[in-house]
Amino acid sequence: MSTNDASKIDFDTWVTRELGVRYPVLVGGMMWLGRAELVAPVVHAGATGFLSALTFPDPGQLRDEIMKCRELAGSDRFGVNLYISSQEDRSQDLMRLVDVVCNMGVPFVETSGGRPDSLLPPLREAGVKILHKVPTVRHGKSAARMGVDAVILVGAECGGHPGPKMVGSFVQGAHGAQEIPVPVILGGGIGHGSQLAAALAMGCEGVLMGTRMMAAAQAVPHENLKARIVESDGTDTEIVQSIFNHHHRVLSNEATGKVLALEREGITDFEQYRPLVAGGTTWQAIQSGDYRQGMIDMGQSACFVRRVESAEQIIEGLLVEALEASACLASKLG
Repeated sequence: MSTNDASKIDFDTWVTRELGVRYPVLVGGMMWLGRAELVAPVVHAGATGFLSALTFPDPGQLRDEIMKCRELAGSDRFGVNLYISSQEDRSQDLMRLVDVVCNMGVPFVETSGGRPDSLLPPLREAGVKILHKVPTVRHGKSAARMGVDAVILVGAECGGHPGPKMVGSFVQGAHGAQEIPVPVILGGGIGHGSQLAAALAMGCEGVLMGTRMMAAAQAVPHENLKARIVESDGTDTEIVQSIFNHHHRVLSNEATGKVLALEREGITDFEQYRPLVAGGTTWQAIQSGDYRQGMIDMGQSACFVRRVESAEQIIEGLLVEALEASACLASKLG
């Protein structure tokens, strides 16, 4: 199959109909990476993605980044990730960012972290569609009862926060599509087009990718880190901070080794972990390419990253693979 063949595919899913995009492929709003430079070419390719509001915590910065992304993409068909912190003092800061999203006419958001119910009234009033990210079917059903428009259901393979239950994406996709009464988008370990075809076959309305896009040419990580991701076979990740019930899948490195050593000793004083897991340390590692340091989110789908490619090439390749997988299935069903 060729890219030309893939470009002729017409998808008809909740994602394409309600979000106004051509392909049911979303790129998550990754901390540090969810910038206009990455999201805009994804939109150009017919998919969509999310800016990370937490990367632009000042309302003016977020407003500027939304405008920049619209200019680069020539479209408004992208969203913003709104991370809901468990820290009460962060809620006012978040609501200021929600105001920006509403006032700027952002069409949809990806909410993650805590319960989204406090954000629903202003977002609903502004006509913003809400896609809430959850780690289990149970959480997805709860979010549906709150009134979100769709659920992004992530499996244990995902980089970042898969939740403590660690249910795999293949189970999540089939179970969630049956049990959650709103559209389900599957994430966690997604990096190949055959998974898009499988997710749609299971009844999901699209897929969410994160790790697969970390080595995109337009993504912000240093070339050394991108090369490290290309080398990965997907087995070189660790789950850290489980001692705090804050499961975090990251690239295995010197810093994660030290964190896991503290956990094995049963140490629950977070101050001993702080220098190793601080966000500033991770951002420095992403920028400098010194991937020995920091908690660098990376999922098991790193095994699908074979080279540094443009975001457009990644999306195009995913579509070719999905088309090939569909043809393979059709031939076996006879």
